Amino acid sequence: MYPAMRKLFFTDCRCAGDPPKTYEELFAKLDINKDGKVDVSELKAGLAAMGIQTGKGAVQKIISSADKNKDDALDFNEFAKYLKEHEKKLRLTFKSLDKNKDGKVDYMEIQQSFADLGLEITKEDARKILQSIDSDGTMSLDWNEWREHFLLNPATSLQEIIRYWKHSTVLDIGDSLTIPDEFTEEEKTTGLWWKQLISGAVAGAVSRTGTAPLDRMKVFMQVHASTSNKISLVGGFKQMLKEGGVTSLWRGNGINVLKIAPETAIKFMAYEQYKKLLASEPGKIQTHERFMAGSLAGATAQTAIYPMEVMKTRLTLRKTGQYSGMFDCAKKILQKEGVKAFYKGYIPNILGIIPYAGIDLAVYESLKNFWLSKYAKDTANPGVLVLLGCGTISSTCGQLASYPLALIRTRMQAQASLEGAEQLPMGRMVQKILEKDGFFGLYRGILPNFMKVIPAVSISYVVYENMRSGLGIQK
Repeated sequence: MYPAMRKLFFTDCRCAGDPPKTYEELFAKLDINKDGKVDVSELKAGLAAMGIQTGKGAVQKIISSADKNKDDALDFNEFAKYLKEHEKKLRLTFKSLDKNKDGKVDYMEIQQSFADLGLEITKEDARKILQSIDSDGTMSLDWNEWREHFLLNPATSLQEIIRYWKHSTVLDIGDSLTIPDEFTEEEKTTGLWWKQLISGAVAGAVSRTGTAPLDRMKVFMQVHASTSNKISLVGGFKQMLKEGGVTSLWRGNGINVLKIAPETAIKFMAYEQYKKLLASEPGKIQTHERFMAGSLAGATAQTAIYPMEVMKTRLTLRKTGQYSGMFDCAKKILQKEGVKAFYKGYIPNILGIIPYAGIDLAVYESLKNFWLSKYAKDTANPGVLVLLGCGTISSTCGQLASYPLALIRTRMQAQASLEGAEQLPMGRMVQKILEKDGFFGLYRGILPNFMKVIPAVSISYVVYENMRSGLGIQK
């Protein structure tokens, strides 16, 4: 696939001192107008002439990352420095792939590397990946073949597949029951993981604030709507505005935003520990083990911050003057109902993690694998629309499955604050809803819940990307 590149700078007799000369020859070939610089158009045309296919945006990425004096072109020193640095990274990646340290990579090692990243691929898929890089037909890759393929194509390495196909940090639709993100070793050692977590937390805070009126309407309908008390979207908003004015639409948002930081931190730390405990082999985790570790991490985080969940529901439903703030709310709950009130609805909440996280993960993995098998030709990057689409569909499916449990949880959290409300256990409450409102009574408030998905996803993605740029994380 790359014979021109092989002839250009991979010869049999090359020794350790030769690369600088190789770089000079390559630079001379790319510098079409011989002005001592290579710009985007020259690099693109030169690589195409040598038969090297590059992913979308790869050429611009090379220029941008190597252009130190910001003149939109590379002189020889910038070009050579980029290649040397990139080669170091490629060498580390190759070593991590070469599991048996024989200087070659076969399809089984590629399959295992994907598994280490939390992705399961078939032997056939691993062979296809190998064949796309294997230039001598031996069905194994040596260092020269690996470097030959990736040196001037930064957008197609195996590490980037897992980086592109993340979704839980980026998307915040108001629920925190997704499986935590998988971070590569490079991201952990360079400190990129905490920057990504901060970016996700800020994105979640802005997203939740932007969609808070719809979230309050969802909770309002979950608790108050029934066959005998039908509440429409317009009617519900009119009622809220009449009772407390425009600012009342954001009741409960403060604590909803505040709980993002502790929940994210606890979930991430717990997830890393559960992975170590559950992995069948050290450093390797299969999809089912990832699901179990993620679910347990979610349950751990929810257990720790659950009192804040109860307070969020109470503050969301409060009437004007009922509570002066978060601390007043906590104080009154403690005085009137005791400590156990802070864990009302805990069981349906924990039970809801399994269908939500399981279906979200399964649907996302299926959509991701479908895209990779059908459309991943030049790059592992699916693009913004595909990523957002897959994340939105999988999260929505997870919500659909767990919504009845979420409704039961919310009613149990709220029932003590409602005048004349009967204090029902979970089983009796389900029975009462089914008798009074039928099966669809378990889906009260689903409309505003779905209405907030697209704006929540859009806001969180835009804020996340801006935060990443602000924190210096390269796309």
